[in-house]
Amino acid sequence: MLEVLNDFLSGKVLIVLIVGLGSYFTLRSRFVQFRHFVHMFSVFKESLSSSSGQLSSFQALMLSLAGRVGAGNIAGVGIAVTLGGPGAVFWMWVTALVGMSSSFFECTLAQLYKQSDGDGLYRGGPAYYIQHGLKLRWMAMTFAVLLLVTYGFAFNGLQSFTVTHSLQNAFDIPVQYSGIALAVLLGLVFIGGIKRIASVSDLLVPVKTLAYLAVTLYVIVSQIDLVPGMLATIVKSAFGLEPAFAGLLGSAIVMGVKRGVFANEAGLGSAPNVAAVASVKHPAAQGVVQAFSVFLDTFVICTCTALLILLSGFYTPGFEGDGIALTQNSLAAVVGDWGRTFISIALSLFVFTCILYNYYLGENALQFLVGRSKVALLGYRGLVLALICWGSMQNLGTVFAFADITMTCLAFVNLTALAMLIKVGLRVLKDYDAQRKAGVDQPVFDGSQFADLDLDRAAWPTAKPESANAAQAKGAPELLPTQR
Repeated sequence: MLEVLNDFLSGKVLIVLIVGLGSYFTLRSRFVQFRHFVHMFSVFKESLSSSSGQLSSFQALMLSLAGRVGAGNIAGVGIAVTLGGPGAVFWMWVTALVGMSSSFFECTLAQLYKQSDGDGLYRGGPAYYIQHGLKLRWMAMTFAVLLLVTYGFAFNGLQSFTVTHSLQNAFDIPVQYSGIALAVLLGLVFIGGIKRIASVSDLLVPVKTLAYLAVTLYVIVSQIDLVPGMLATIVKSAFGLEPAFAGLLGSAIVMGVKRGVFANEAGLGSAPNVAAVASVKHPAAQGVVQAFSVFLDTFVICTCTALLILLSGFYTPGFEGDGIALTQNSLAAVVGDWGRTFISIALSLFVFTCILYNYYLGENALQFLVGRSKVALLGYRGLVLALICWGSMQNLGTVFAFADITMTCLAFVNLTALAMLIKVGLRVLKDYDAQRKAGVDQPVFDGSQFADLDLDRAAWPTAKPESANAAQAKGAPELLPTQR
């Protein structure tokens, strides 16, 4: 019954929600992800700086990539290709394209409605913009509980199971030993709070991402003459035009969208929780940065994994096996047996940072529910570490199905809230666009222009005169009050 319900919700309802509302947000925003695509790179460069004592936009990006770039980029792509054929990759791209607009709005709203936590940092996310933007406390509480259960507990146990069994297969390390070691390392990071989590993500996310990209790009470049034909196969298979994969058309769409959603998490309501912690000059700037992270996750990393599999010669239609085994054997077919070891190490880094990300999402939800309770926080940390040890030694298939269901419920609550707050999101986007059109390189958000909204004035005070007149200093036309 649980598997049937999970298949219906995550395999059908979630797809309609993500693609349907993502397309709606794309149209209402006049294709924000395309209009600001080149601008994403300049905002990414600006994100490296931060205010004293605050987390930078870059750190928030690395923290969100810690969750986005995970097992789904290795195992998830392998599963999609196994069950949906090469055409599934095309539908992953489509999902990412519309998902970039969903990610823009959810992370912009998370920034807009963020709240000071009393320690000079910020908290935010869907629970906060539901409560302060829609005034629906019960809906916000529901989201926070679902987030705590799904990411704080269930997914952490599942991630532990994945990495410990991968290490056992690669190095014959008993799962109980690797599980305990993993819990100890994570505990050392947890006690440092969000700043230490962000610092570790700053280090590990670029390392794991660049190392993985370097190896997969080596495989792709070594067979570059085959890449154009393989890309054509991906597109043809997506529409059932490739004879060898014509029977997989339906599976290609379902698996491509489903795995794409799970890989980049756009619209699920998870990334906004970390997007809100950054110190930025305008909420839309963080929305642009997070839309870029969806592009990086799917169009770069997932595509590299897919081409690795399809170019290796190992994959054949009807392959039976899990996604990790497919990716490991595909790399080994090109570079030798060390490829399997590399995938295990890469997966370990991916999972480690994912658990840090999941932990913070649960902590954010816990603080929303019970406030700044040290007892509750210590209890939460202890329970998470215990679940990591326990999960390393258990087959959590049932828990995984349950977590999939609660995650679909998360997406339903979050996307419903986004649809209800779309006018506010468009208003913030319009202010950002107007300033950029007037020549302001780094738009500044003026809280006084949004006095009707329930914002934390400590987070978004009235803009300073010199900031509001930045355009004039550059010789640009003076901004109207509504543009400021």
